[in-house]
Amino acid sequence: MSMRISILGAQESGLGAAVLAQQLGYSVFVSDAGQPQVPFVAELQQRGIAHELGGHTPERVLQADILVKSPGIPTEAPLVQQALAHGLEVISEIEFAARHTHSRIIAISGSNGKTTTTSLIYHILKKGGLDVGLCGNIGNSFARMVAQDPHAWYCVEVSSFQLDHVVHFRPHIAVLTNIYENHLNRYGGSMQRYADAKMRISQNQGPDDYLVYCADSPVLVDALARNPTQATQIPYAFEEAEDVLVYIENQHIMLDLNKKLKAKKTEKLPLDALKLKGKHNQHNAMASAVVGRLVDIRKEVIRESLEEFDSMPHRLEPVRTVQGVHFINDSKATNVNAAWFALQSMHRPTVWILGGIDKGNDYGMILPLVQEKVKAIVILGEGKDKIEQAFRGTVKTILHAEQMTSAVQMALELAAEGDSVLLSPACASFDLFDNYEARGDAFKAEVLKLNQD
Repeated sequence: MSMRISILGAQESGLGAAVLAQQLGYSVFVSDAGQPQVPFVAELQQRGIAHELGGHTPERVLQADILVKSPGIPTEAPLVQQALAHGLEVISEIEFAARHTHSRIIAISGSNGKTTTTSLIYHILKKGGLDVGLCGNIGNSFARMVAQDPHAWYCVEVSSFQLDHVVHFRPHIAVLTNIYENHLNRYGGSMQRYADAKMRISQNQGPDDYLVYCADSPVLVDALARNPTQATQIPYAFEEAEDVLVYIENQHIMLDLNKKLKAKKTEKLPLDALKLKGKHNQHNAMASAVVGRLVDIRKEVIRESLEEFDSMPHRLEPVRTVQGVHFINDSKATNVNAAWFALQSMHRPTVWILGGIDKGNDYGMILPLVQEKVKAIVILGEGKDKIEQAFRGTVKTILHAEQMTSAVQMALELAAEGDSVLLSPACASFDLFDNYEARGDAFKAEVLKLNQD
C-alpha cells in the first residue's frame, strides 16, 4: 500500500508538496479551508489530485501517514492539533522537499533582507557557473522545484513559519540576516519564541556545515547562545572584532576567513562596487560574498555580481516622478523594522503610506525617525486605529484611505515638489491584497495613472 499524505493548504507551498508527493507515488489528499487562486485549483484538477476546498473534513485529512502543513497555518489550528493527537507526523513543506533531494541546500532566513540576500547569493552562484535553483519563500516552492526543476544546489528563502515543523532539514550553508520584532501574533507575543523558531535553520547542521550570521543583531546573538549549533560559525558585522570574520574597513568588505578556513589571506571587495544602496544592503552583500567564497566562487565573479545586482521589486523600488514628487514602492516592508530601514534611506520630506494587518507591532522604536523624516501619513487598511494612536503627536497630518486609489491620490495632494511618497506598510497585506506583491503592483498601477499636470 502506498504512503498516504494529507496536505493542508492549496496555495504554492501546499500544491508544490502535492506535486512532489504525487511524483513519488504517494496517495495524496489536499484540504484547504478557503478558496485558493484559480490557477492552483485548475492544477489540482488537471493532475487528478484528490482535494476539498472551502472547509476541512477531519476524518478524511487524518487518514494519512504524514501531514504537510502550509506555513500560513499555525500549529495551534484545531485540525493540526487533532493530527498531532492522532499520532500523525506533522512537517513543513521545506522539510518534505529536503527529504527527497541529495542536492546541497543554502537556506536564508531573517526578519529583513532575506529576499535580497537569497537573490544575490543565487546571482553570484549562477554567474559562478553552478547549477543552482532559486525557491522557497520567493517564487516556486522548494518541493515543486525538487519535483519539476531539480538542481545540484538550491538557494532556499525560508521564513520562521516554514521552519516550524522541520525535523531533519539540514542546509549545508545557513544564513541569518538579522532577527527583529515580527510575527509576534503567531508566537504568543513572545520575541524569544519567534527568535528560537528562526534558529531551527541550524539545529541539524554539523561541523562541515556553515552558519553565516549578522553579529550586529543582538536578538540573533542571544538566540544563538540559547540554541547552540555544531556548524562552523561565520559572523559578519560593520566593525572588526575578535570573533567577526567579515567586516567593513576603508570602504571595503573584508573577508578574514583565514581564521576559520584555509584562506591564505584577508580578501577585499570594494563597497563602491555595490549597486544596492543603504547600510542594510552592506550587510546583505557581506553575507552573500561569504557564501560565494564558501562554495569557491572566484572573488572577481563576486565583485562583478555586486556591481550588476539591482534592487528587488517591491523593495525601495522607484516607480515614477509625478509633478516633481518621487513615488517609491517598498511594499515588501511587512514589519516595523523593514519600514525603519526604508525611512532611514529617505533624503527628502516624505509622505508615508502604511497600514494593513498589524502583527503585534511596536511603533515606539520608529517614532524619532518618523519625526525626522515624515511630513504626513496616509493609513491604508485594517490597523488604522492603532497606527493613528501611535503617531498622533509626532506627525501633524494623518489621513485614512479605504483603497490604494485614494491613498495614492491623498499622498500626491499632501506632497510638494521635491518630496517623496513612500509605500512602506510595516504590516501584512492580507486585509486588502493576496500578498505584498499584489499590494505593490496596485500602488505602482495607481501611480502610473496619475496626471503629470
